[in-house]
Amino acid sequence: MDHDSTDHPEPPRKARRGSQPDLPPQDLIAADVDPATSAAEEDDEARLPEAPEEPAEAIAEGPLAVGHAAIENAVRLAPTSPGVYRMLNAGSDVLYVGKAKNVRKRLASYARVNAPLPARILRMIAATVTVEIVSTTTETEALLLEANLIKQLRPRFNVQLRDDKSFPYILISGDHWAPQILKHRGAQSRPGRYFGPFASAGAVNRTITALQRAFLIRSCTDGFFESRTRPCLLYQIRRCSGPCTREIDFPGYSELVREANDFLSGRSHLVKQQLAAEMEKASIELEFETAALYRDRLAALSAIQSQQGINPRTVEEADVFAIHQEGGYSCVEVFFFRTGQNWGNRAYFPRAEKSFTPEEVLASFLAQFYDDKPPPRLILLSHEIEESALLADALCVKAGYKVEVSVPKRGEKKELVTHALTNAREALGRKLADTATQSRLLEGMAATLALPQVPKRIEVYDNSHIQGTNAVGAMIVAGPDGFIKNQYRKFNIKSEGLTPGDDYAMMREVLERRFKRLLKPPEGDAVKAKADDDSFPQWPDLVIIDGGRGQLNAVREIFEGLGLTQVSLMAVAKGPDRDAGRETLFMPDREAIKLEPRDPVLYFIQRLRDEAHRFVIGSHRKLRKKDIREAGLQEIPGIGPSRKRALLHHFGTLKEIERASIADLGKVPGVSAESARKIFEFFHAQPG
Repeated sequence: MDHDSTDHPEPPRKARRGSQPDLPPQDLIAADVDPATSAAEEDDEARLPEAPEEPAEAIAEGPLAVGHAAIENAVRLAPTSPGVYRMLNAGSDVLYVGKAKNVRKRLASYARVNAPLPARILRMIAATVTVEIVSTTTETEALLLEANLIKQLRPRFNVQLRDDKSFPYILISGDHWAPQILKHRGAQSRPGRYFGPFASAGAVNRTITALQRAFLIRSCTDGFFESRTRPCLLYQIRRCSGPCTREIDFPGYSELVREANDFLSGRSHLVKQQLAAEMEKASIELEFETAALYRDRLAALSAIQSQQGINPRTVEEADVFAIHQEGGYSCVEVFFFRTGQNWGNRAYFPRAEKSFTPEEVLASFLAQFYDDKPPPRLILLSHEIEESALLADALCVKAGYKVEVSVPKRGEKKELVTHALTNAREALGRKLADTATQSRLLEGMAATLALPQVPKRIEVYDNSHIQGTNAVGAMIVAGPDGFIKNQYRKFNIKSEGLTPGDDYAMMREVLERRFKRLLKPPEGDAVKAKADDDSFPQWPDLVIIDGGRGQLNAVREIFEGLGLTQVSLMAVAKGPDRDAGRETLFMPDREAIKLEPRDPVLYFIQRLRDEAHRFVIGSHRKLRKKDIREAGLQEIPGIGPSRKRALLHHFGTLKEIERASIADLGKVPGVSAESARKIFEFFHAQPG
């Protein structure tokens, strides 16, 4: 969706040549996808939540009677106007959030003792001890409040969409005479024009790269722009027109920005016609270099559209939702179409009990999905939902323009929904297969290691540093649905007086910080959402560390000091010469374990360890790069202000210096072979 822009200020006439409350971890994972593919999820990021289903016979008459009494008491005090009601259990945890046009009438339907209610509703009533009610002016307001409360409180008996990650947009800034093109998330407070949403950061990055080739708009920051004295590498490879050093004048650059805005606003055909005409004109005038430039720009535009897969002819702006259910699970596939172009798709796996119909899941999903996102003018669905008119009215109120919600029966819109439904079916099939494989691996691990139970939550710890500097610890989490990335944590080592390279002390700090927080009782209002829920435990069944018997004994001592006795421990020692497949496993009070090189359980343990290593190394490098940016090149021994200036003049940015080879560094005036080696080793030192 294109948001309003601001007029770009005139450049300076003289060229400068020298100078929300935090939500708990999510149960629903959105899998970013490449819009050019039909695959709807990334295997290592999406996971299926549990879908518990208790038999109705398990509900005792006593609790059910208590629940009915609590609801009957609420009925007497309930208003006959619209509102939202919350059912709470004995621990003041919210079980269910609902809305109604007539709250008293809706609650009365739960209070009838002999009413034929589904088992899910009976379980909810049996657990209810009190009901809270909030009155609203209209049913539309009640729908919006209900969606907000479900996302915030995560009630067990509601359909839950817990992916609150914002979608990326493309921003063409409007607060500088030479607008910048960049990826943007979050509040749209910076002046400029916003185009999106895109389904994934990858889709945005690919589009921005192609747009740079097509329109030659700068992507550098304003600070970098102002400090340039000669064009950077992007100008040399024809991905920028060089406004920083006036390689292009203000009218010329403004025309490029206008063309980019037109293309992203849906007028791509007109832009391509204009570029084709300019190419033909340059060719006739024998300006073949200029003609080749227009040719390359046209090719870049064609590449953008070819990467976007299906591009509808009659749908300018729409979101397409299709739901598929199988094996007690649901998958909702969402496609985004803006300016007549496909801007990507995502697969969602909402947590919902098996008794929910596709229509019920989809209706609740939509209300929560648009709770914090701007809706398009058209929403296409695969299933008829009961309150589509009410949802459309609520979205109109939020957006300030008319929003249509419909289930197409024929034509191109029906084809788009059918395509989304196919993707949803395939995504859920792949995820079910992955979940079954993961369950077999966990069962095999429990049998091989003689664990007391099949682990539902495995935590793997590792740390990284270079000679004790930028020390960071990390925890990754795995369970029945694979890696649970929203549970990953990193720990910047804070202990003062820590001996550089003391891995035991680093691990002690990480584990104490992790488990002391877990042991600490919750504070504040008990009604607020908790980190723990029915879908995924917060306490690990198995903790894995990278190391041998010494590391294992150190961790065991830490756990005993914290009073942790129910968590299984294991250390994974690398094989001779760090060969994969020859690892030794250590567990408390047991002989060392060596598995066969082709054992699936060993492969699984290796994958867990490698994921922890990947995550901690990435966290360490981010921390180190931040320090390098803040400290500058003076941190490198022998590199003073003069050599720093020479390096920046030669390469343009710190990132390009980091990427340079020793030979390239040695070509910089004033940088000797020894200095080049020191610079290269500074950027490429391997963390421990």
